[in-house]
Amino acid sequence: MIPENKIKELRAELENSHRPLFFFDDDSDGLASFLLFYRFIKEGKGVITKDGPKIEKKYARKVDEYMPDKVFILDKPIVEQDFIDSVKQKIIWLDHHPAVKRKNIHYYNPRLYDKDNNLPTAYWAYRTVEQDLWIAMIGIVGDWQLPEKPAKEFRTEYPDLLPENVKKPEDALFKTKLGELIRIISFNLKGTINDSMKSVKVMTRIKEPYEILKRKTPAGKYLYKKYLGENKKYQKLMKKVKITKDKILFFFYKSINNSFTGDLSNELLYRHPDKIIFIAREVNDRVQCSLRSKKIKLPEIIEKSLVNINGYGGGHDHACGASISRDDFDKFLNNFRKFLKN
Repeated sequence: MIPENKIKELRAELENSHRPLFFFDDDSDGLASFLLFYRFIKEGKGVITKDGPKIEKKYARKVDEYMPDKVFILDKPIVEQDFIDSVKQKIIWLDHHPAVKRKNIHYYNPRLYDKDNNLPTAYWAYRTVEQDLWIAMIGIVGDWQLPEKPAKEFRTEYPDLLPENVKKPEDALFKTKLGELIRIISFNLKGTINDSMKSVKVMTRIKEPYEILKRKTPAGKYLYKKYLGENKKYQKLMKKVKITKDKILFFFYKSINNSFTGDLSNELLYRHPDKIIFIAREVNDRVQCSLRSKKIKLPEIIEKSLVNINGYGGGHDHACGASISRDDFDKFLNNFRKFLKN
C-alpha cells in the first residue's frame, strides 16, 4: 500500500499546481485516473498516449508546447530516463505496474512497498482526491479489480449498477450495468487522438453515470452514440475469432482505425478461462499484442520470448502487452509457444 503520508504528499502536489499537464494511458484505468485528478483541480490539460506503454523523449515536445508548472504521468508502466532528463518541470508519476528505478522523478507506486499489490492507478487517484467514486470504479473494475471497501461504498450509492451478489471483478465487468458503463467509456477512447480527446472533454463535464447509461443529457447521448458505432466494429471482429483445441486462443487481425486488442483479450478470457489469450494486431511494421491468462504468469515467458527479438513487452502477472517488429513476430510467437510448453 502507498503510505498515507505519501498520499497526502501527492494530494499537495496536485492542489499546488496551477497549470498541470497530464499524460495518461488509453484504457479505462488511465482515463479514470486523469478524470479524477482533472475534475479535482479543474485546471490543466490531458494528453492521451496511444502508442504503447512508454513515455519517451518525444513527449518532451508536448511539455515544451504547453509549458506547465508540473507534469503528471498516470498509469504508464515505463517512463524513459531521457524524457525525465529533457523536462525541466517537476514530474509526478502515479502507477501500479512493476516498480522501476528512475532518477529525478517523484514516483508513487504501491509496488515500491509491496511487490504483490497492484491495485489500479484509479484506486490511488481516488484515495488522493476522495471524490467521484463512480469514475474511480470505472478504472478499478475495468482493470479487473474489485477491492472490498470502494465496492461497498459504490453499492450504497448505486446498488443497481453493482448488485450485492457480484463478488468477482470479471462478473462485475461482464454481467452488470457498471460493466456496460465501462465498455461505453472504453469504446469512446477509440479512433484518432483528436476523436478520443473530444470524448474525454465531454466526460470531464458528466456529473453522474446515469447521464450516460440513460442518455439523460446531450453529453451522455454523445458518448452513448459513439459507443454504439464502435461496438458494431468490435462485434464484427469477435465473430471472426475461432475457438480450437489449442491451449492458446490466438487471433490476428490487421490494422483498422481502432485497436480492440485489450477489449478482445479481456472478454475472451472471461468466456474461455482455460485458455491463454493471445490477440495480435498488425499496425504498419509492428504487431501490437495483448495477452491474458487465469493461471499462467506471463511476464517471465514474454521476457524469454523477446531474446534477440526487435520488440518489448511486459505488465501484470496475468495481463500483459507486447510490441513486436512484424519481421520478428513469427519468431516471437514460436518462442512463446516453446517457453509456455516448457
